[in-house]
Amino acid sequence: MFDWIKVETDEQIKELADLAKEIWNEYSICFINQDQIDYMLEKFQSENAMKEQIKFQRYRYYFLEEDGENFGYFALQPQKDNLFLSKIYIKKDFRGKGYARKTFTNAIVPIAKELELPKITLTVNKYNLPSVMVYENLGFTRIESKEFDIGNGYIMDDYVYEFEL
Repeated sequence: MFDWIKVETDEQIKELADLAKEIWNEYSICFINQDQIDYMLEKFQSENAMKEQIKFQRYRYYFLEEDGENFGYFALQPQKDNLFLSKIYIKKDFRGKGYARKTFTNAIVPIAKELELPKITLTVNKYNLPSVMVYENLGFTRIESKEFDIGNGYIMDDYVYEFEL
């Protein structure tokens, strides 16, 4: 059985940044180049970036843990009328085993309900087809296509999805 553990300490944030680097470098190279991965890790998934997100942007990070091993993580940001699922990343050896579905059903949906938010939204890279399929299989509906300028000449070319509770 696996569990999710809220990231709260500086030590946990450092461990989370290391995990993010491992997963992003293994997975994201399939649809974005290494320079963009390095830039995005520093801008969004470094220790400092995550501390700022937690402190000033209401982000909540959680490890996915089984038998003492953190094998993935997710991040949520409560917004005015929705819960934004900012990230859900799982190590290669743990993918395809139902962890994303179980995390969504047993952790993310209950958090949205607890916060009395009527929907969950997310963005996903258009070329990240495995993740697109996961979200659609979970019941998310694609509502639009959007480009986000993230600086340094990089654009995130994403789909926006929502899940009505």
